[in-house]
Amino acid sequence: MSGVGVAPPLRLALLGSPNCGKTALFNQLTGSRQKVANYAGVTVERKEGTLRSPSGRSYAVLDLPGAYSLNPASLDEAVTRDLCRGFYPGEPAPDVLVCVVDATNLRLHLRFVLEVRQMGRPMVVALNMIDAAQQRGIAIDREVLERELGVPVVETVAVRQHGAQALVERIDALAAHLRPPATMLPESAGADLGPALHAETRRLLAATVDMPARTAKIDDALDRWLLHPVLGLLTLAVVMFLIFQAVYAWATPVMDLIEAGTAALGAWVGERMGEGPLASLMVDGIIAGLGGVIVFLPQILVLFAFILALEESGYLPRAAFLLDRLMAGAGLSGRSFIPLLSSFACAIPGIMATRSIQDPRDRLATILVAPLMTCSARLPVYTLLIGAFIPARQVWGGFNLQGLVLFGLYLAGILSALAVSWVMKKWRRDQGEHPLMLELPSYRVPNPRDLLLGLYERGMIFLRRVGGIIFALTVLLWVLLSFPAPPPDATLPAIDYSFAGRIGHALAVVFAPLGFNWQICIALIPGLAAREVAVSSLATVYALSAADDAAAAQALTPLIQDGWSLATGLSLLVWFIYAPQCIATWAAIKRETGSWKTMAIAAGYLFGLAYLASLLTYQVAVRLGAG
Repeated sequence: MSGVGVAPPLRLALLGSPNCGKTALFNQLTGSRQKVANYAGVTVERKEGTLRSPSGRSYAVLDLPGAYSLNPASLDEAVTRDLCRGFYPGEPAPDVLVCVVDATNLRLHLRFVLEVRQMGRPMVVALNMIDAAQQRGIAIDREVLERELGVPVVETVAVRQHGAQALVERIDALAAHLRPPATMLPESAGADLGPALHAETRRLLAATVDMPARTAKIDDALDRWLLHPVLGLLTLAVVMFLIFQAVYAWATPVMDLIEAGTAALGAWVGERMGEGPLASLMVDGIIAGLGGVIVFLPQILVLFAFILALEESGYLPRAAFLLDRLMAGAGLSGRSFIPLLSSFACAIPGIMATRSIQDPRDRLATILVAPLMTCSARLPVYTLLIGAFIPARQVWGGFNLQGLVLFGLYLAGILSALAVSWVMKKWRRDQGEHPLMLELPSYRVPNPRDLLLGLYERGMIFLRRVGGIIFALTVLLWVLLSFPAPPPDATLPAIDYSFAGRIGHALAVVFAPLGFNWQICIALIPGLAAREVAVSSLATVYALSAADDAAAAQALTPLIQDGWSLATGLSLLVWFIYAPQCIATWAAIKRETGSWKTMAIAAGYLFGLAYLASLLTYQVAVRLGAG
């Protein structure tokens, strides 16, 4: 045989403005054959997948960050521009550009198409959401638009099965006649021609689009209610309230099954391995620790499902618009809303999302308060403590009391973030206006396929954390709790003589005014690496410090219920509202700001708030008789 190798797959780059359905089209083309990472040297998310067309041709599909223009106003847009030009280090230039546009909003998106066309690369325009445009009575002459642009124009419906078939066929036809692209384009490619592009956009719209109404009637009707300064805010409050009720109500049955399965697995392994250090590691360390975290996966998925659905529906930008005036009073802008909402899932993507905030002061303020949003990693701790100290009963005509407490914890984080940003604004003496400009996309029903893919991605991220860092820390903690062995004349439990026991007793002096015992102090240390580890650490500590095997087999909730006072439980709940986030969050702050000083300020003020708030909570609760 000759030494001829297999040609690498052609590279397709999907680009377009936010809310054009680009990611839905990416999911349609690649399905589950995709991976998520970051571009080298920056925190911009990178999605790449594989497409195999009916003709047998293979493509590497890249979902570029959303961009309104190739003259960048944000890091996302700069990465998109440089990738298209072939300037980005370590990334070959794409062979074909697929410019995705919202067929219901060509007035905004056509200008971007003209910018992309200036690059001179092979490209296809995907008229996405063409079904929604037709329902509105918007008539687009695709053939005339294709002739005027001089590039292929294809109609797609990304949320419908086979909705991208025509696009794949057109790409196949284009790929058959491709010549190798230039490695790089000149700096002038994609340069802003300003008025000329606006004039050309108006000409194309007049020649190819018949639009009886600029917005759909249903959008106008919904916006009259959802953007109302009073009714809109009430609706948003109700939506958020229902989310936190659902986190408890929907997830509890699945959590009960996981908890029962974990207990059964621990008992089964313990019976077969007998006594000894290895059995203790498996049962008390690995199974008790990891099982104590995995049980909260259903709640995390419920929270993610709501956030993804709100994003897909087009409601989130409206919530940002609605909250702009309120947030401006606290020194932020409506553009901070989406990064802060993302921080409910995890502060790291929330901090990364601040790149869309153009004003440097607003961006820094959002980064510093993002850790105050209650991330999903806190849910295991909140659920454990609420389950132990808050009775599971209905109040106020059917509302779940535990869900109300959870809602109150989230609300406390939000109000604290607004208060901190207000103080920052006064400290910096910034009285300037930062007007909000954003696109309000059309309302649409979330696509179940995209929701499931999003939940799968986030669920796997959580499980990888459980299988990676949390597993390693659980084993390390077991070692610290098990060694050294107690002396022959020991009168205390063995755990008191271990490395971790000594550390816990030393820290207890510092945290005694907060009502924390030495077991809690031990759990706080690995909790710096990942919030969820605090629960698995407590499970391991109490399993190893139990007086007998029967006590060790008990669930963690009744153990802390019997061993802690209500004042201690409330103090620890408040601690986790403010406590410094995981080390990965500190690293994200350092990467985004480029400042060790900013990172240290964030960690310092969060620790100070946590200590002061817990101290006040514990002392007040004790005086009220909750000790």
